[in-house]
Amino acid sequence: MKTRLHLFLLLLFSSSLIIAQQPKKPTASDIHESIKKLNFLGSVLYVAAHPDDENTRLISYMSNEVKARTAYLSLTRGDGGQNLIGPEIRELLGVIRTQELLAARRTDGGEQLFTRANDFGYSKHPDETLAIWNKEQVLNDVVLAIRKFKPDVIINRFNHRTPGTTHGHHTSSAMLSIEAFDLVGDKNAYSNQLSTVDTWQPKRLFFNTGWWFYGSRENFEKADKSDLIQVDTGVYFPSNGLSNPEIAALSRSQHKSQGFGSTGRRGSQIEYIELIKGDLPTDKSNVFEGIDTSWNRIEGGKAIGEILYEVQNNFDFKNPSASIPQLARAYNAIQGLKDTHWKTLKTKEIKDIIAACAGLYLEVTANTNHTTAGATVNLNLEVINRSNANITLLNITDPNGLMIDKNLKLDNNTGFDFKETLEISDSQIVSTPYWLTKKGSLGMYMVEDKNLIGKPETPRALNVTFNLNIENVAIPFTKPIVYKTNDPVKGEVYKPFEIIPEASAKISEKVIILDTDKQRDIEVIVQAGRDNLEGFVQIAHPNNWSVYPEKQKVNITNKGQEQRLVFTVIPPKEQSEGLLTPMVHIGDKTYTKELIEIDYDHIPFQTVLLPSESKIVRLDIQKRGENIGYIEGAGDVVPESLRQIGYNVAILKPEDITQDNLKRFDAIVVGIRAYNTIEALNFKQQILFDYVAQGGNMVVQYNTRHRVKVDQIAPFDLKLSRDRVTDENADVKLLATDHEVLNFPNKITSKDFDGWTQERGLYFPNEWSSEFTPILSMSDNGETQKTGSLLVAAHGKGHYVYTGLSFFREFPAGVSGAYRLFANMLSLGKNNINTDKKFND
Repeated sequence: MKTRLHLFLLLLFSSSLIIAQQPKKPTASDIHESIKKLNFLGSVLYVAAHPDDENTRLISYMSNEVKARTAYLSLTRGDGGQNLIGPEIRELLGVIRTQELLAARRTDGGEQLFTRANDFGYSKHPDETLAIWNKEQVLNDVVLAIRKFKPDVIINRFNHRTPGTTHGHHTSSAMLSIEAFDLVGDKNAYSNQLSTVDTWQPKRLFFNTGWWFYGSRENFEKADKSDLIQVDTGVYFPSNGLSNPEIAALSRSQHKSQGFGSTGRRGSQIEYIELIKGDLPTDKSNVFEGIDTSWNRIEGGKAIGEILYEVQNNFDFKNPSASIPQLARAYNAIQGLKDTHWKTLKTKEIKDIIAACAGLYLEVTANTNHTTAGATVNLNLEVINRSNANITLLNITDPNGLMIDKNLKLDNNTGFDFKETLEISDSQIVSTPYWLTKKGSLGMYMVEDKNLIGKPETPRALNVTFNLNIENVAIPFTKPIVYKTNDPVKGEVYKPFEIIPEASAKISEKVIILDTDKQRDIEVIVQAGRDNLEGFVQIAHPNNWSVYPEKQKVNITNKGQEQRLVFTVIPPKEQSEGLLTPMVHIGDKTYTKELIEIDYDHIPFQTVLLPSESKIVRLDIQKRGENIGYIEGAGDVVPESLRQIGYNVAILKPEDITQDNLKRFDAIVVGIRAYNTIEALNFKQQILFDYVAQGGNMVVQYNTRHRVKVDQIAPFDLKLSRDRVTDENADVKLLATDHEVLNFPNKITSKDFDGWTQERGLYFPNEWSSEFTPILSMSDNGETQKTGSLLVAAHGKGHYVYTGLSFFREFPAGVSGAYRLFANMLSLGKNNINTDKKFND
């Protein structure tokens, strides 16, 4: 699946590499806007904590109206968020959200930067955040990002002065940005960086404020605004028929995994930025006041500017190629600049403009979307000049450095196709997100190659360079190898060309729960990365478990095919847990990673290699009832997890929710955020409540308090809040110790809350009617006890349960106590005694 951004935005030549996207096809108006940007030498860096924190209105305005080079520095990749479009969480969600940010930047014209900070989940205070992140390493990365990007202006999204009032990551991002502002110009600060970057001093640092930071519009109206700059970001761009807020909404809507689809607005829209450091401009509409943003800014730039301002003023919209001779002269002059920073940036920009003016199309496609080190791949190279410019293809350089001489004059609209073969080096590393190649910590990714720190994705390793002579100036154009195919429905589809291992493997189930000591068959799936794969597979397992046979042969004829092997696992008699890892032995090499593919319409196809591990648990668990109806919410794996412990789980669509259909189920479970995402449930709630009253059991998992699409969440009064307990090790007190849910069929104790991951729970109710019984109490350090994590109410003959406990995170982690407690919730009312009866230990 691949989305096509047919939006002729003002900035079509983003400096980010477009990977596996259809080639951009700019109009004359797009080219002219890019020339304007070429002639602006100023930069803005926007700083916040997560994907979707950025203000796309301000980023788009700075890039498309001001023409400044604009980037968003997101300290994390958003791994700790929730996923509304699929089952991916943690590292895989971080990959998705990284690509959503890149899609957003392609839309609003910005660039994207990161640090090594890992989004470990919600944090209530920056002290906690910076302790888990490793403050010195993240500050190092912020300083490095500023020194590399060299912004004149920095804009923080969040307020550094209000720790503890919002997400700790948010406040930390502002605090680190302010600290870095004073360090980046000091040669004694992080001096180890100075072998690759220079010191730098931004001119100003702002805080992107608004009325909400003041508590109300009334407070904001009364506030002192002497240090505030007011920017109207509601400008309209006739060249593409869009207002800036409309572009910003399209950018914002790329954050689909978080449900941030946005409707474009038109008309004036004011943004406020408050000066934090530096001098306040006297012209409060110009953040670049006092900064030379012309070509005169750099030594040798005046002569280049004289050429390029003339190109801009005399641009021929009917014949953009008329500008090529002057552009080629300017390109040649740029190569002589002493300022390597601006030389690198402006070389990239002007090359893209020259190619666009010439209608130059250069593409390298492979006959496969992936291969292995040491393989040979067939390439097709397409070259065409669609202008009267004097262009000659001198030669082509392949990834191995081999130069293929051509010396072909590229006449107007005469296409050339070349067939070549490429031998992949035996030492070529596999394609995967660089920050996932080594195991990091809870708060930090480990990146061994320091040159990669801050980059949004792993640079393409396999590129082809077309060396051209354009108007007597030698200009190289480097293109990544891609895979292109024709889909009968979608037409032209692109994927990145990836290097994968010759073998990868996974166990078909990520969590394997055994509720007895009986043996269990498991399936190992081996995938071949090349033809004629031969070897054997073993399974690494805990010492007190047994697996047989010890090994099995692998024999796969064709690349891409899979072989499925069945092993038998024998658990211990006592409760136990551990990891199973398939190990594929091919010759003298052993492969222990799983190849994961992420395929969504709005982002490029992603290939990820992660350690192949499955959690295996010998669990002491009892349950009552067999048939569960599950109403899916926002992409969780709870149904699969319930099947693991022996339930028959049927997925229910809204149209399946009828009185007759519900009678066959022992319990109905509502998935996470279902009431935030499925409007049709508003018309089914009474049917569900009637099911409970007639003796059914209904378990509702967490929803956010905003955008609730049902009028009534529960049969009794229940009010959601933002209460949450983020410490996964927080003490849990059992309040209703005699309640059935803590006693039947499994005795729940505090030990059942050991080993939880990322958090205890989120968005707990904070008000409820007397019909509900609060079961648990918990809190983060220094906070009041929260008693809304698990609420149970009898309703007629049945039971209604609302829980904000994070079962959707605990089940994939194989947390034993989470399974035992959930089984009790599903078993309510099935003990054949009155719910109010006391249970004895």
